[in-house]
Amino acid sequence: MPDVTVRGVRFHVQTIGPPAPGAPVAVFLHGLLLDNLSSFYYTIAGPVADAGAHAVLYDLRGHGRSELTPDGYGADDAVADLFGILDALGHDRVHLVANSFGGVIALKAALARPDRIAGLVLIEAYGPAEHDGWAEGLLNTLTAGALGLEYDRLADQLLAAGWRKTGRQIAAADALVNRTTLLDDLARTGPVRPADLAAVRCPVLAVYGQHSDVAAAGRLLLRTVPGCTLHVMAGHAHAVLREGTAELLEVMLPWLADHAGTRVPAAAAGGAR
Repeated sequence: MPDVTVRGVRFHVQTIGPPAPGAPVAVFLHGLLLDNLSSFYYTIAGPVADAGAHAVLYDLRGHGRSELTPDGYGADDAVADLFGILDALGHDRVHLVANSFGGVIALKAALARPDRIAGLVLIEAYGPAEHDGWAEGLLNTLTAGALGLEYDRLADQLLAAGWRKTGRQIAAADALVNRTTLLDDLARTGPVRPADLAAVRCPVLAVYGQHSDVAAAGRLLLRTVPGCTLHVMAGHAHAVLREGTAELLEVMLPWLADHAGTRVPAAAAGGAR
């Protein structure tokens, strides 16, 4: 479908499944830097659409094919972007499926406009924390990556070696971390604290890897969000979306059937409820 321009920024949007009258809408929110909507497109978005949902995927600002802006990369701006895109597409009440940093956006959206968020699927979500410094590990990783991209000129080396696709991805990541306010905006983004989590009124499915560095966020969600179901994927770390797709769908599809009214394949009927 055509790109959508909201708040003066052009966003790349993809949809799967016809927007049938009464069909639930599932909106997918990806993570930072090297991530984009394709991480959902090639994993769980298709099966969710096959189950009867209208799947909406878009690249966050500065990611994928969306416009790179010099600033506006904090969670509050991302929430405003999200609702602007929903307004432009004519979607009122939706379920959000969020991975990694997308979880911060999803939680803050549910708190900002509870009338518009029917449910949350949080996959390895950053954000829930009892204190500041929740993003320290993420910031350290991004900062180290920024220095490497700036001084090693990896993108130029890859392009010169003929690795055009990877070279373009690295060049885009270089521009994002070294030529925008992304790192500063992330450092200023506060956590979603227990008192706020207790105010989340929609049902939440939280999925975390057993060995994830943010597994504590999942346990905090279970303790504080009234309607939270937590599923821990044994043997996995942070990359559960890519490496544990089959198990993730076995958990998600029954949960969406219960809470969004989608269909569920018989093989997935034993998942989380």
